[in-house]
Amino acid sequence: MTESSLFIRLYLDEDVSVFLAQLLRPHGFEVLTTREAKNLGRSDAAQLQFASAHQHTILTHNRCDFEQLHEAALRDQRLHAGILIASRRASDFELARRIMTVLDTFTAEEVANQLLYL
Repeated sequence: MTESSLFIRLYLDEDVSVFLAQLLRPHGFEVLTTREAKNLGRSDAAQLQFASAHQHTILTHNRCDFEQLHEAALRDQRLHAGILIASRRASDFELARRIMTVLDTFTAEEVANQLLYL
C-alpha cells in the first residue's frame, strides 16, 4: 500500500468554509480548497472529477447533487476517491472534529468509491 492510499487527502467543495482547512492542517492533514485549486464556479461533476483525478476525497454540503453523482458513478462503474457529505448545521469546529474522526479512522483506500455522512 502506498502512502497516497493510506492517508485521506481532502478537497473542500466550494460550499465548504475555507476555515476548515485552517483547522485541519495544523493536525497534519492535507487539505486543498476549491479556491486554491482555481476551480471556483465549476460544476459538481467537474469538482468530483478533479478531486478523483488528484486522489482527494471531496467534502461537500451539497447532499442531493453528490448523492446523484455517486449513484451515477456506481452505475457507470466510474471510480472516485470518496465523498464526505457534511451537515450545514454543524459549526466549523464541530465539523472539523467530525472530519478528524474520519481521517483518523479510515484510510484513503477504505473511503474510495464510498459516500459517507458526517
